[in-house]
Amino acid sequence: MELEDNPSLYSYCIPIDDGAAPNPYWGICTLTICKPVIRRVAKVGDWVVGIASKNSPIGDISNHVVYAMKITKVISLQQYDTFCEKNYPNKRPNWYSRKFMIRVGDCIYDFSDESNPKIRKSVHTEKNKEKDLSGKNALISDHFYYFGDKPIPLPDILKAIIKEGQGHKSTSNKPYINDFIDWIENLGYEINSINGEPQLKEEIMKIEDVCSMCSNGHYDEAIKDEEIGLDKC
Repeated sequence: MELEDNPSLYSYCIPIDDGAAPNPYWGICTLTICKPVIRRVAKVGDWVVGIASKNSPIGDISNHVVYAMKITKVISLQQYDTFCEKNYPNKRPNWYSRKFMIRVGDCIYDFSDESNPKIRKSVHTEKNKEKDLSGKNALISDHFYYFGDKPIPLPDILKAIIKEGQGHKSTSNKPYINDFIDWIENLGYEINSINGEPQLKEEIMKIEDVCSMCSNGHYDEAIKDEEIGLDKC
């Protein structure tokens, strides 16, 4: 897929930073669950930015960037299942693993039966299936920055990209995309770097069964994402 000449900048508030959406592990950052509208429309060359919440588990960190990824590959969720099987098997979750990175794998849909993909035990449940699959695509990046519980404050000139509440911004971010790219690329962090831990890491490692906190939170966010759709301002 060719690089877009005029990239878009998608920004949204990320209330649940659980290591699964986005999943910054094993050398690539992927967004394959949640944010169905963004996943349907984003293209190679676009940027996706998660802005921290004032109600985060570590306190009010609004106006801070949790992660930023430049999309370098877009494939269907079915293709992602095969992609992970061949190249990134640890992206397939094992909920009972004591290794956090394996527990929160985001390749949660098994497409061995193409007509009826099955959900792997993960941060999501059957409740999330319809909305997850409605996003159609997996967004993949080998050009990303993940900050997690050590988010980076946005400079004043970029605070206009902040999306409070649910949904996301895109069209209204056009005047700021070049400034954002220049800023994030010149902070001194290595590309494809993990500079913090997911804010919910300790909580998730304590959970024996399904993560209802993740499942319910992501479900509510996805519902609002669909209701609000793409911003037109």
